[in-house]
Amino acid sequence: MSFDPAAALQAIFDDTTAAHRRFAGQGLESVAAAAAAMSRAVTTGRKVLAFGNGGSASDAEHLVAELVGRFEGERQALAGVALTANSSVVTAIANDYGYEQVFTRQIEALGREGDVAFGISTSGRSPNVLAALAAAKARGMTTIALTGRDGGPIGAQADIHVNVAEASTPRVQEVHRTAIHAMCTLVEQSLKS
Repeated sequence: MSFDPAAALQAIFDDTTAAHRRFAGQGLESVAAAAAAMSRAVTTGRKVLAFGNGGSASDAEHLVAELVGRFEGERQALAGVALTANSSVVTAIANDYGYEQVFTRQIEALGREGDVAFGISTSGRSPNVLAALAAAKARGMTTIALTGRDGGPIGAQADIHVNVAEASTPRVQEVHRTAIHAMCTLVEQSLKS
């Protein structure tokens, strides 16, 4: 049997559309809650600290870019920091304290009561994300977890849990990006009211 690229592509797009529909049927309240928490923080002089590993690191940086820059409309810059973006900080902490502490150390340095810690993990089990959310809670920060699969211990740790209950990492990541964009839309709309 030969490989059919057209059929493979159709299956990918069908799967991602179905994953989005499943999430829209059960996950929108958590997206709204996450957006509201971020809005409260950035409109009261606080900030969003976002972090994750691999593709989730990229999503954390993307979220912060939308806050600090702009998303769909012109508005004031909003305070956000991606804890994945400074390679010198990440590698120094990993070298001196271990990789599990790369986000926790930055939460301790930058996080303040009223800030938001936004941890992303497709597995829901990344030890460094879990440790950072615990450190953030101890500092009086609001914690948001954007996870996949069953959410794991990271989802259970967070004040607000946005869970994409899919087994496929690519499908989780695709819905994560849409959820992040939806949050950014709500944050921007909140500035107009």
